[in-house]
Amino acid sequence: MGFKTFLLNYMDVYHALSKQQYRSEMGILGDILDVTADGGREGIIISAISRKANLSHYAVIDKCSKLVDAGLMRAIQTNRNKIYQITEKGLAFFQEFKRFQGLVDSMNLRY
Repeated sequence: MGFKTFLLNYMDVYHALSKQQYRSEMGILGDILDVTADGGREGIIISAISRKANLSHYAVIDKCSKLVDAGLMRAIQTNRNKIYQITEKGLAFFQEFKRFQGLVDSMNLRY
């Protein structure tokens, strides 16, 4: 087998394996912001974020806390649940994040 064939086979295997890796921290935060933005003005509860973003309940609590501390989301305590809403700052950040994500994807890079 020549070097060129080896390199092409290696690239195919690498590409297949790289698709199976977990999301990055930024990817997870982006998914949570996306789900929260879909919740609109009514907001969304932790269990719905967990289900729609495909994350554990405890991971969502941790990430939402970070997003609230950064001012990208707000948490509102109701009688029964804590409701999360995306802020204007969070919406602006998420739109820029999606633009960045599109650029990275168009270049076939991982972030």
